[in-house]
Amino acid sequence: MTTMSISVCIPARNEAATIGELVRAVVAQPGLLEVLVLNHASTDATEVTARDAGARVVSADDVLPEFGPALGKGDVLWRSVHIAQGDVIVWLDADLRSFTPEYLTALVQPFAADANIALVKPDYARTINGSPTGGGRITERTAKPALRELHPHLAHIHQPLAGEYAIRREVARQVPFEIDYGVEIGLLIDVANKYGTEAIAEVKIPPRVHRNRPDAELAEPSHQVLRTT
Repeated sequence: MTTMSISVCIPARNEAATIGELVRAVVAQPGLLEVLVLNHASTDATEVTARDAGARVVSADDVLPEFGPALGKGDVLWRSVHIAQGDVIVWLDADLRSFTPEYLTALVQPFAADANIALVKPDYARTINGSPTGGGRITERTAKPALRELHPHLAHIHQPLAGEYAIRREVARQVPFEIDYGVEIGLLIDVANKYGTEAIAEVKIPPRVHRNRPDAELAEPSHQVLRTT
């Protein structure tokens, strides 16, 4: 895929329904250094399903245990940086149902083309309940208005909360991580502040299909995103 080494890291909590198919599709791609699943206290078959599919599965609580149990998604991503070995880390959400090889090739390509690129975000349509558009409710109702108001230099980013994105590992070790669902927008803001907006690239990839959550479950993640901005 590239001369850079690539770690694919998948944070997962109770995602047995989707993790196996996703891991099998990812490990089939050539040129990857490793495929890691960071299991965050799952109570279902996530761990065994991911391992049987070909991933290296690590308990998030066992990474940097001196900091105690992992507290949320952002904490899990932060811990993944400390065990990943690749020059580039590609994060994928464990409930992703629409993975294609282009997810990896597109997200990695800007790093090979430009040594100054620190972070690559996707630009994709977000499906919802079978409809081709309309997903990304927190993105449209919370994240984008907050960026337009507080960080207008980042208002052009189409999917600031996307769970599928890539970062240079050396960059990830230099910026803070929110412990929860504020992690994506926090990294976007902090990378821009430290390395410049021009260090963030966007790439087109196919529409995203995943498990859509009911509105009642979106209030707390929305608050976490807003608090981070």
